[in-house]
Amino acid sequence: MEKSCKGAQIVAQANLPTKSGEFRILAFRSEGEAKDHVALVKGSVAGKTCVPVRMHSECLTGDVFGSLRCDCNAQLNSALRKIGKMPRGIIIYLRQEGRGIGLSNKIRAYALQEKGMDTVEANIALGFPADMRSYDAAAAILRKLGVKSIALITNNPLKIEGLSACGVKVEKRIPHEFGLTARNRKYLKTKKDKMAHILSRV
Repeated sequence: MEKSCKGAQIVAQANLPTKSGEFRILAFRSEGEAKDHVALVKGSVAGKTCVPVRMHSECLTGDVFGSLRCDCNAQLNSALRKIGKMPRGIIIYLRQEGRGIGLSNKIRAYALQEKGMDTVEANIALGFPADMRSYDAAAAILRKLGVKSIALITNNPLKIEGLSACGVKVEKRIPHEFGLTARNRKYLKTKKDKMAHILSRV
């Protein structure tokens, strides 16, 4: 049964030329949320089917500072390049730092990982689930953009489940394995073993 999901409104938009191509950037505000989410849209997507979509959760340490603990920077930039070469596509940037636990708690989780915990154990030790993200806002953004169905660029089946529960038709999954290094191998293996991510290279 489809659950009741939040709506979203466009609060600002502009053109955004990038190294990966020309995008339209739109800021969205979801019901009951203080942070704005962002969509980078390539080409015409309204009324289209099987639109390539990448959902990326905010990672300040990886996206901005190039942290080697995770693969977030490589994932985001690879998605930008991939969609930049396509006639259409969307990157949704969700303000869900640290799988939803926030920046300060994420740094606390880092400290626990330095003592031997993996990323799941650290979140649980802090009193949080392994992953407390929601994809309601992303579903609302896709509805607002008029997308009929998507091809989701992901290795995480929970993203497919979350969007499907809000009525988004996910026609197929596009694998997206980038950024494996010796420094983040344990992190990625934990995502595969404990969070059901579909990873073949770990």
